[in-house]
Parts: sequence; C-alpha cells; structure tokens
Amino acid sequence: MTELKPPYLAFDPASRRLRLDPHEPAFFQNPYEAYAFLHGALNAFFWEEFGFWCFGGFDDVNRLLRDRRFGRQNPAGIPDSRGIGQDRTHLSAFDGIEANSMLELEPPVHTRLRTLVNRAFVSRQVERLRPRVEALANELIDRFEPGGVDLLPAFAAPLPITIIAEMLGVPVDMGPQLLDWSHRMVAMYMHGRTRETEDTANRAARDFSDFLRGYVAERRKRPGEDLLSLLIAAQEDGQKLSEDELVSSAILLLNAGHEATVHQTGNAVRSILAQGGDARRFFASPEATAATVEECLRFDAPLHMFTRYAYQEVEAGPGIIVQPGETIGLLLGMANRDPTAFAEPLAFRPDRADQKNVSFGAGIHFCIGAPLARLELQVSLKTLFERLPRLQMAEQPRFRDTYHFHGLETLAVRI
Repeated sequence: MTELKPPYLAFDPASRRLRLDPHEPAFFQNPYEAYAFLHGALNAFFWEEFGFWCFGGFDDVNRLLRDRRFGRQNPAGIPDSRGIGQDRTHLSAFDGIEANSMLELEPPVHTRLRTLVNRAFVSRQVERLRPRVEALANELIDRFEPGGVDLLPAFAAPLPITIIAEMLGVPVDMGPQLLDWSHRMVAMYMHGRTRETEDTANRAARDFSDFLRGYVAERRKRPGEDLLSLLIAAQEDGQKLSEDELVSSAILLLNAGHEATVHQTGNAVRSILAQGGDARRFFASPEATAATVEECLRFDAPLHMFTRYAYQEVEAGPGIIVQPGETIGLLLGMANRDPTAFAEPLAFRPDRADQKNVSFGAGIHFCIGAPLARLELQVSLKTLFERLPRLQMAEQPRFRDTYHFHGLETLAVRI
C-alpha cells in the first residue's frame, strides 16, 4: 500500500528531487512517516536542502557503506566544501583533531590506527566490563528521586561517559565537562551550522585536546592499566601512535563512546514502554535481551545520516552518476525500516527472523565501539526494567532538532 505524502515534503519523481527541511518539527519528531512514503516512491533521491544524493534502501545503504570507491576522507583535503566559505583559520584546533581521526581517514593510515585502537574493543575485552556496567546501572537507579526522574541525565548519559572515562583513565568527575566538549564538537555535523557553532566547536576542540595532552604526559611517566596507557604502548609493525593521533583517537572514543549510546538508550526506553505490558518479558533470557537490543537499534536508530565522498566517477544507483569529490548521504534510519528488507518494518518485534540493521554502519568504518555499546545497552536496559517493572512515561517525550543525531530532549518517567 502506498503511503500518503506528508504535507511538509515536496517530491518530483521525474527528477528524483526532494525538498524537505530537516528542521521541520513534524519531520524530526517522526522521520519514519516521510521514510515510509519515500520507500513507496523512490529509495534514492537528490535532497535539495543537503545538496547531494541520498540513499535509503537497506541493500543500497549496506552496499555503499562497503564500496571502497567511496570514503570518509575528503579527497580535496581541508577546506571542506561543507564549511562556511573557504577560510577555516578559525577552525584550526577542530581541523587538527579531524586530520588525525580514524573516522575521517582511509587506508593505509586508517588501517594502522584502527588496528592499534581495536585491541581494547574486541568482544572478549569488552565482556570483562559487564559486572562494572551492571553495578553502575544499579548505583544510578539507587540515586533516582522517588516518584519520577528524567532518565537522560540521570541514567542514559552518566553510564556510558563513566565507562569510557574509566577505560581511558581520565577522571570520572570530569564527565559533565567531557559531555559539554563533545556536544559542542558534534554540532559541527548538523545541518545549518553557523559561524558561532564553528567558533564554539573550535574552542571545545582546543580545550579537550589540551586536557588530554596533560593526561598523556602523565601516562607516559606512570603507565597504568587504562586505555590511554595501552594506546601509548601499542605498536603495529614497529609503529606507534603519534601524540596528535593519540589525542584524536581518545577524543573520538570519548565522543563516540557515549553520544550514540545516550540517544539509543533513550530511544530504546521510549520504544519498549510504547509496547505496553510488563517490559520484563523482553529481558527474560540473555538471548531475549540481545534480540531486544538489536530490535531497538533497528527500530529507532540514534544516527540517521552518514556521509561519504566519491573517489572516482561512480554510478551509485541506476542513473545516478556521482563525480569525484561529491558527497552522498546514507540514511541509516530509513534503511532500517525498508519494507523490502523487513517483514512488518513498522512493528517492534525482537523475535523477528529478519533481524539486521545498519545502525553501526558497515565495511571498514563499522563502529569500533559496537561491542561496548551492545553490552552497555543489554545490561543497562535489563537492569532498569527489572529494578523498575512499573516504569511509565510521565509525559510524551520530544526529539531534539538535530536530524543527524536522532535523540530525545528529555525522557521523564514515573517510578
């Protein structure tokens, strides 16, 4: 059945051009209405507001994430075409971190950095954190105010930032400051950023970098069991991380280590409570818990757009020719609701036989922290609903006006 066209969306099927303001409240509050229409009309389209071709079919997104003719590293280098003009002198600190971030690099540098960092995030290493995550989840629940609480600042945010801070060996009481720096930096990836956004992000990048360099210097003198010490000591074929690479990697791990997990925790709680009944049924066994988390990742993902650059002339889809240096957008949230890839894509069904998602990406840039994020979600959600089986929404939650990062403003619940 063809979905009705939402009134805030203009679409020309002949030219495959879409006009849709990502700041339209009806859209960012529920992008799935637009996605359902677009799946019925066309899975690939030129999104006017962003200025590039976007792909929302599951198979297309999965294929293009793995296609090595596309990558994250801007072939033109900095300045970036997405910037405000060509003068980026005001972004020197931010660009310095980006220049050494494995998320923004391609092989061979990406391969070397990822190999050095990955040893801390393999599943067997992450599994050792399960008792700590469970203890922390219980500690946070113990602090809830009787009657009700906003789960985002009280539970969803402090858990992942505490775990990644402990892993890196930086003070846990710096958590609020780390969150503030992270929020200011990731604002650079939002649609319609301003010069003020850029100045703020650059200050945050400078302060974050200075803070970490101090801790790197300490760990060089007195190594410990933490991730910073491990990264300092790590070698691959006789090569170590440079200090700039070390700082960029630590910032990426801190930012990525909590940003998406906070959003996904909030989105998951909202999705589970919307099903009604006793939420403990979704966590009756380790297998049920894992399946529930995977369905939460598919059903309401925290990241909805991931961009890549073309490295040569590519036919990205039928009749869609992308030139070298041009950007494409991969719509992860839309792909996860593709009716050609999922039976009943709009239904929340942890027991589905076609369980899969692209929420962590795919290919060489598959999220390095996916095992940690999955463990944190499995443990925190199970603990929350087992401790508070009568949890209810206190008010209808609203999503933030940040289309790329799909997360709630608040999540007020009654206990």
